[in-house]
Amino acid sequence: MKGHGCIIKDEMACADFLRKVNYYRLTAYFLPFRNADHTYKTGTTFEQVMGVYEFDQRLRALVFAAVEEIEIYTRTKLAYYHAHKYGPHGYWDAKNFNSSHRHDRFIAQIESEIKHNKNAPFVKHHQLKYDGEFPIWAIIELFSLGMLSRFYADLPLEDRKQIASEFKTKAQYLTSWLRSLTVLRNTCAHYGRLYYTMFTSIPKVPPNLGTKQTGKLFDQILTLKLLSPSPISWDVAYLADLSALVEEYSEYINLAHIGFVNDWDNILRGARP
Repeated sequence: MKGHGCIIKDEMACADFLRKVNYYRLTAYFLPFRNADHTYKTGTTFEQVMGVYEFDQRLRALVFAAVEEIEIYTRTKLAYYHAHKYGPHGYWDAKNFNSSHRHDRFIAQIESEIKHNKNAPFVKHHQLKYDGEFPIWAIIELFSLGMLSRFYADLPLEDRKQIASEFKTKAQYLTSWLRSLTVLRNTCAHYGRLYYTMFTSIPKVPPNLGTKQTGKLFDQILTLKLLSPSPISWDVAYLADLSALVEEYSEYINLAHIGFVNDWDNILRGARP
């Protein structure tokens, strides 16, 4: 690190940190500080990079908590709607999906999840008492967020519109948001880097929001706001914690590196459009 121009004020503290965090993992956090020849920009300190790393770590936990709440809420909405329209076992019938749906793969995934979770109490219960027949409100608890996203995307358009109305949006947006949420969730679950990252899945947003999509983290956080089950809780809990975190690490981070604009807190505040 010193050979590439990084200033290390406390070498013992640096060595101690590297015993806990793989150097290869840490090098990704040097990306914003690199020159074209792979040296570091003048004035780059290890303490600054470590500050960015810690900010990212705490931000990831905050984002993951918001994703969890949305994921549980989405499961509930999809199961409730599907059970009322198609019955408890309607998901077994390929006719209840659109033409893009690959039903054989869908059923195979379900069977794989049942096998993988065979020791879970509710799985044992349904295997013993109901001969392995799971109603939608039970089986959906085994869906990954990716499966949940595809389940929604594969529903007939009329169903997607009805469910999207529960989220106060349109089907095209909800489809995009759930797909992007899957990428965000997996990044957090595998301790991936959020800072200075370009996401492969960019969520669509209503034009009346007046925001420009960048492919950076702000797009994803805006999606969390739009999907939040409770706009009031979002403001007083999640957004307050996010603002405090940004303030705490303001000397280390560059908000442009995560796509945050000057009035980001106002954009993320308030009820959904």
